[in-house]
Amino acid sequence: MDVKEKELVARVLAGDLSAFEPLVLPYRRTLFGLAYKMTGNREDALEVSQETLLRVFRYLGRCDLERGFQNWVIQILINAARDLGGKKRRESGRWNADSFLENAVSEEPRPEEVHDRSEIRGRIMSALSVLSEREREVFILRDLEEKSVRETAEITRSSAISVRVHLSRARGKIRNRLAVLDPSLPENAR
Repeated sequence: MDVKEKELVARVLAGDLSAFEPLVLPYRRTLFGLAYKMTGNREDALEVSQETLLRVFRYLGRCDLERGFQNWVIQILINAARDLGGKKRRESGRWNADSFLENAVSEEPRPEEVHDRSEIRGRIMSALSVLSEREREVFILRDLEEKSVRETAEITRSSAISVRVHLSRARGKIRNRLAVLDPSLPENAR
């Protein structure tokens, strides 16, 4: 955690609520992007992001300033995404890959890119849908967010070995799923 973050945390904990916004503002896009990758749709990503910020504020006193603010916030986001996913599974009976794909949105592409983007997005979301919750978290953090194995382990509260195992399984499942979706892919591209 840098000095500025430590100062802002200290100010918020001392009762200066105006210090909270500059503390979390640099992470706004990162949080939403990660929440979107975890949930697959804009509305849930917004809900998870908002819940994350509420929890950060509520539990700021528990933050270990030596371990890093960003990883702590990401850990909270993952827990919020898990909570939302569990709530949705309880309401619907299970996680629905079709719903995940239907709700996936993208930026506004040019008309000629709509079909290609939709097809690629569908393949990626379909590939992610075959992963367990833990495999999806590890894959997103490690391969999409480019976190180190150590950082991923800290965020998911697991060991580095567990991260490597889940990542290996996730990559294998994604490779197999992509092979099913597009058998024309060369063997080394899978």
